[in-house]
Amino acid sequence: MLRISKLTDYGIVLLARFAAEPPGTTLNAREMSEATGLPLPVVSKMLKTLAGAELLRSQRGAKGGYHLMRAPEAVTVAELLDALEGGVALMDCTAGPGHCEQEQNCNVREPWQRINRAVLGALETVTLAELVQPNTPSNLIDIQLRADAPPSDAR
Repeated sequence: MLRISKLTDYGIVLLARFAAEPPGTTLNAREMSEATGLPLPVVSKMLKTLAGAELLRSQRGAKGGYHLMRAPEAVTVAELLDALEGGVALMDCTAGPGHCEQEQNCNVREPWQRINRAVLGALETVTLAELVQPNTPSNLIDIQLRADAPPSDAR
C-alpha cells in the first residue's frame, strides 16, 4: 500500500485548517493543537517545518503565530508533499538517476517513470483550497478531469 507518513498527514491537516480561516489569520501552536486535536509538541514541530518550507510565515510577539504565505488556491498538493515528504517517487528509479542499483538492466523503469509523472501531474492539479472545500460532485469531477490532463512539468 502506498501511503504518506503520519507527520505529512498532520502537516496537511494543519495547512487545511489555516486555509479554512480568513486570509491573513495568524494562529499559534496551542490554538492549532486545540482546533485540530493534534498533540501540541507535534503541532509545534510541524509548524516550524512548514515555515521552513516557506508555506507558513511565523510572526513573533504577543499576537504571534503563523499564517499562510500564499493563498490556498496558489498551493498545490504536489508542493505540500514536496515540502513534507521530499517529493513524489513511487519507486527508486522515479526519484532520478542513480537511485536504483538495477536501473541499467530494468525493463520496467520507463513505465514506472510514466506512472510517477501521471501521479505527480494529478497532485499538481489539486490545490490546498480544494482540500478544504466540500466534496461537491462538480468539484470532484473537475479534479478528476484535471488529473487526466498531462503534468505541467515532466519530472
